[in-house]
Amino acid sequence: MATIKPFRGVRPPKELVEQVECRPYDVLNSEEARAEAGDNEKSLYHIIKPEIDFPVGTSEYDPRVYEKAAENFKKFQERGWLRQDAREHYYIYAQTMQGKTQYGLVVGALVDDYMQGRIKKHELTRRDKEEDRMKHVRVNDANIEPVFFAYPDNEQLNTLIMRYAQTEPEYDFVAPVDGFRHQFWVISDETDMQTITSEFAKMPSLYIADGHHRSAAAALVGAEKQGQNPNHTGKEEYNYFMAVCFQASQLTILDYNRVVKDLNGLSSEQFLEALATDFVVADKGTEAYRPSRLHEFSLYLDGHWYSLSAKEGTYDDGDPIGVLDVDISSRLILDKILGIRDLRSDKRIDFVGGLRGLGELKRRVDSGEMRMALALFPVSMQQIMDIADSGKIMPPKATWFEPKLRSGLVIHKLS
Repeated sequence: MATIKPFRGVRPPKELVEQVECRPYDVLNSEEARAEAGDNEKSLYHIIKPEIDFPVGTSEYDPRVYEKAAENFKKFQERGWLRQDAREHYYIYAQTMQGKTQYGLVVGALVDDYMQGRIKKHELTRRDKEEDRMKHVRVNDANIEPVFFAYPDNEQLNTLIMRYAQTEPEYDFVAPVDGFRHQFWVISDETDMQTITSEFAKMPSLYIADGHHRSAAAALVGAEKQGQNPNHTGKEEYNYFMAVCFQASQLTILDYNRVVKDLNGLSSEQFLEALATDFVVADKGTEAYRPSRLHEFSLYLDGHWYSLSAKEGTYDDGDPIGVLDVDISSRLILDKILGIRDLRSDKRIDFVGGLRGLGELKRRVDSGEMRMALALFPVSMQQIMDIADSGKIMPPKATWFEPKLRSGLVIHKLS
């Protein structure tokens, strides 16, 4: 069962939310954050990217930077830019992208559920990135930014959420960078909160969609606090961390595409010939061509788009990993033909989120920066859940969730 609880959120007053909210820390670099914050002293970047308060070039891992995060978090509360709710709530967070809206419940997720594997992951995490986020959670004694979970579709929760969606939201704005609409409701009714808690208790698992490092860091700090408290009861606030939970069927996963700098010494003709061993190759001409189904890929090379359809026997539909297009392309194209074996470290390859479109792939190849591009059909949420249930890990750079959660709408204190 999944154990969740409401919490006393720390949030900006309605009139300040658009000055406080920002993109998550890991989708932009320090200089982009510095530029977006500009002269806005209320921007949450001063807490999640506090290196912007130091001279250009200051490392985001400098101990002074973490201390500045805590100093700024305290300042935001003292000046009323962030205020803690008087009582515990669940919250609803809706995002609208290109006419489609997804509704998430903001909850306190149980640390022990993560540690015991009831909150399931599908990606590996790096210890250095975990430690960075752990330092940030420790110094602020808070989850400043939420993690992004999925849960199996639930009609009772959907009905409850849709009832709130017909009412006026607490926050309602269009973000300046992504152009997407973000809405936020506060759930105060005790019966509704009990319904949410009890419906989650029926779920055997929750699934991390995005934010594996934040999830690991939040849970590990909570576990640390359990061990440090001789009077630990299990009811302390640090036993929970903040998550936004969406129904799996509502989530949008975009393609996560590849661009490669060279053909590993092959000519274009030799490369296409090598592909023909495992794929049916069809020249689609000069108009952009997008894969239309699983196991079909789009190749952009020398001004032409090609369809690559994986032949029978090159993948295993019974293997939750072997059936993935990211695995097929990694094995049969990047590794076998191009000699690219480590997607995390090889400098010959880069990755382009699907929100940028096929035009970005074409641009990077036509500019001469890259030699070819490969577009993939998006992974499904069901595939992610199947992999998480199997205990396996997806290949790197497999999923691109959009829209990203905005930071600063609500914060969870650990004490």
